[in-house]
Amino acid sequence: MEIGIISDTHIIKDLYKLKVFLNTKLKNIDTLIHLGDYKSIKAYNFLKENKKLYGVYGNVDDKGIKDSITKKRIISLNGYRIGLFHGHGDKSTTIKRVLEEFKNEKVDIITFGHSHKPLLKTKKGILLLNPGSPFNKRREKWYTYIILKLEEDYIESKMKFYKN
Repeated sequence: MEIGIISDTHIIKDLYKLKVFLNTKLKNIDTLIHLGDYKSIKAYNFLKENKKLYGVYGNVDDKGIKDSITKKRIISLNGYRIGLFHGHGDKSTTIKRVLEEFKNEKVDIITFGHSHKPLLKTKKGILLLNPGSPFNKRREKWYTYIILKLEEDYIESKMKFYKN
């Protein structure tokens, strides 16, 4: 099973950019995870109509998105429990907030965004994945997203870096 993981798309009305991204970078995935900051309900609806989508909302998402999905969720895919959370909050660092959010949950993987900084590491036996952003890299050199492959006996995670 191949999963595309993105966050912080910040699309207001330029759905063409999102369409091209889906049809080139993510055309062969089975499922899409979006970790918030879609920015507009149009972007959320477009993704939902074009891919099997699991998502959470972020701190800049509009009311339509916040009324449609939750701030945090846990999904099970191919035998793995995956936590989804944007990562925003008032205290500490993004990673500490994310770990705190799932401290009482049994998860194999935690996916999050918010910082626009790509990350792939383990902490406390949990795989932590932040895909960065495919359209809003901020201070990063590259635009980024993740392809996650889940098999019964292994996980393969690839951070994809590209220039726009």
